[in-house]
Amino acid sequence: MKRWIWALVAVLVAVGGFFAYQAYSRAKFEAQIADLQTVEASAGELTATVGATGTVRANQSAMLSFETSGRVQQVKVAVGERVAEGQELATLAPDSLPAQVILAQADLVAAQRALDDLLNFEMERAQAQMALAQARDNLESAEYKWRVQQQGYRASSDTIKAAEANLVLAEQEVDAAEAAYNRLSGRPEDDPSRALALSNLVAARKKRDSILRQLNWYKGKPTDTDQMLLDAELAIAQAQLADAEREWERLKDGPDPDDVAAARARLAAAQATLESASITAPFAGTITLVEVKPGDQVAPGTVAFGLADLSQLMVDVEVSEVDINRVQVGQPVTLAFDAVSGKEYNGVVEQVALTGTVVQGVVNFKVTVRITDADELVKPGMTAAVNIVVERLQGVLLVPNRAVRVREGQRVVYVLRGSVPEAVAVELGASSDLYSEVVGGDLQEGDEIVLNPPTTFEQAGHPPFLRR
Repeated sequence: MKRWIWALVAVLVAVGGFFAYQAYSRAKFEAQIADLQTVEASAGELTATVGATGTVRANQSAMLSFETSGRVQQVKVAVGERVAEGQELATLAPDSLPAQVILAQADLVAAQRALDDLLNFEMERAQAQMALAQARDNLESAEYKWRVQQQGYRASSDTIKAAEANLVLAEQEVDAAEAAYNRLSGRPEDDPSRALALSNLVAARKKRDSILRQLNWYKGKPTDTDQMLLDAELAIAQAQLADAEREWERLKDGPDPDDVAAARARLAAAQATLESASITAPFAGTITLVEVKPGDQVAPGTVAFGLADLSQLMVDVEVSEVDINRVQVGQPVTLAFDAVSGKEYNGVVEQVALTGTVVQGVVNFKVTVRITDADELVKPGMTAAVNIVVERLQGVLLVPNRAVRVREGQRVVYVLRGSVPEAVAVELGASSDLYSEVVGGDLQEGDEIVLNPPTTFEQAGHPPFLRR
């Protein structure tokens, strides 16, 4: 009897404990529900970015040093001064230079003279070639003129027959004009009809005489004087061609190309030696460093100046291999600097490396950004936070990044269904710092997304469940 009573008591205690745990769990669940933060899923604009950090640098920079030893005579620039390409920055005193630099002036003169002699030879060769071509052209013209002046070569038989026919027609025109004039010859001289008939007669005779002269020239031959002139012109052209050919034979091979190359090399070497006594700007820019003063004794390699092209400022950043294919030349960029608070700058992707570098197993690609609106506050060496805008999307379904969780390898967000958080699978596309694009899954526009789902829901999966 007692065993039965104890068994009944145990059952009652267990049932009471179960209902007490259910009440506790429900109270705890309702407390968690009351603290949930939600936002409605909606479509909007997404600006996808790739972030990185880098250091500002000048578009071009160089450290300039002396190439020979000597005493500094002049320093012609100061820090912050803009200089042009080729501008002289400093010189060494001539009496302090090594002997080979001093003698380079004489070497320069001799090398220039030797090169000029060779180049002038090439000029003479070109002139001889041109004279030969002109002489050949003149001879062809003289031979043609001599030939077409000879009897039987002045015109073709068809041309002569045509001229003879034109002469017959011209004679008929003269006869007709004479007859018309004879009929009116008895009229007064101031009679218009008589004057017109006389004018027609004169014109007809001129035309006939012109045709006759042309026909006689076709059938004739040059006079003795004309033939002598033709023969003389032909002989002169032949003699000039012979002279031109002899001159070309003398000069056609020209100077030895190796001699010309050697002369140019000697000239360049002498010029380079002389230029080592000074420092010139290799490109236009701003002097960032001056390390020498007049009177300083310097040796080869002594750094004298820093030069930078600050007209454009660049930032080199490292982008992960995961994001590099989204980065393209020309994409807009925003930049922020710790040293310039409260201000954002703009830029553009200038260059994307084709090969990556591996550092501790991580592959990164170098991306160069050009700052398009840099001012005096931005200086080389500053650290920049760079955001590359890789995509702009309009009217896409967005989900806050803070609401996304991963369950069983699947991205999910929690959505309130009847005041109960329910896990909904989502497939994400482009993303920004705060939001991601939803490209697939069960999330619908207007759903209440839970921003802070309770940890117990994520771990136990109860009472929410993952929709498939």
